[in-house]
Amino acid sequence: MKSLTAFVSLALLTGAGIWAQNTDRNKSNKADNRGRSVSTQEAGKAKSSAPLNPTVAVAVEKGAKWLASVQGADGGWGQDGGDPSNVRQGESLESTGNDVANTAIAALALLRAGDKYRPNVERAVDFVLRRVEASPADGLSITNGKQTQVQRKLGPYIDTFVASMLLAEVDGAFAKVLNTRIRSGLEKCVAKIEHNQTKEGSWNVGGGWAPLLGTSMASRSLYQAQQKGVVVSQDALRRADAYTVKNQQESTARGSVGAGTGSGVGAGSIGGFGSVSETAVVTAAAGVALYQDAQALEQLSRTEESRKKNAKEIAEINRKLSDSKFVEGYGSIGGEEFFSYLNISEGLKRSGGKAWSEWHSKITEKILKLQNQDGTWAGHHCITGRCAVTSAAILNLTADHVD
Repeated sequence: MKSLTAFVSLALLTGAGIWAQNTDRNKSNKADNRGRSVSTQEAGKAKSSAPLNPTVAVAVEKGAKWLASVQGADGGWGQDGGDPSNVRQGESLESTGNDVANTAIAALALLRAGDKYRPNVERAVDFVLRRVEASPADGLSITNGKQTQVQRKLGPYIDTFVASMLLAEVDGAFAKVLNTRIRSGLEKCVAKIEHNQTKEGSWNVGGGWAPLLGTSMASRSLYQAQQKGVVVSQDALRRADAYTVKNQQESTARGSVGAGTGSGVGAGSIGGFGSVSETAVVTAAAGVALYQDAQALEQLSRTEESRKKNAKEIAEINRKLSDSKFVEGYGSIGGEEFFSYLNISEGLKRSGGKAWSEWHSKITEKILKLQNQDGTWAGHHCITGRCAVTSAAILNLTADHVD
């Protein structure tokens, strides 16, 4: 009888503990009275138990092995590798040295490639954090490096956006001391991004060939940070949604890609650290429908509520995915196409079903055919660097292995 009483008491205590944990978790997911939200949910990080297709697994490993082999002594990567000796003969670099954007993108890819690359990721995270920690609290920049290839194409603040994505991804994944630095760096990046959003809701600032892709990464980084428990402005997320819907509706009415206020194709004027300088309007998506629609699909499909609310816009984008000309983007494959494919994958896999499986199968086949003998991928226009494009290819190929 005593054993039975003890068992019942233990069960009741356990149930109460679970109830209390669930209550606390539910409370933490609610927006506070400042319009900001905290969530403890971990989004997009749980790996599928199913192994990669053997052909895909080989391709991913070849690409990841190359990335690891060309990581710089400082833990970073540049346009064509982490050391001058890695640069292809005859390749004209737009900048020298290793930069935050290429490093963060490569680290994200190696995270997907398996635990064997964890030391490489840790070195890359340290590279990124040192730049974030050295940057001032105000302004959108986190680096004095400027005019890199990725910056010239996606905007001068792309380093901040992809650094925030990386830090959100690895938040809670390392030893306590490094995790403390990661959370602090992530919160700093989030604050910079929130405080420098344009009035219209984008981050199409400072120039760049297709800064809308930068806006996509800025918004995604806020969403991912929120999923990791960082306090994020709900107003900033709502404004990004509103900007995206307005852009889609205007381009549909015109039958062309929307410009998006505050964008431009010029290099923009940046002097290292500092505040955002908005430039003249040209076209945030470089006149390429793929870039804009891919950004919209990812932005507007994050929650079931959002998918219902924006069903019309999402259906119109899905309709275009069977058009090979639309999928080609600019007409040849550059890094911008790879990042757009990733946005489409992120959007479609949330709903799953036939549209997602058909898209992933088609884009996987396309990307596999573009791999070079040395395991790399390189762009044929604009973002041509092997580090960014190889990393984006790996992220695309493994898109079905994250929730």
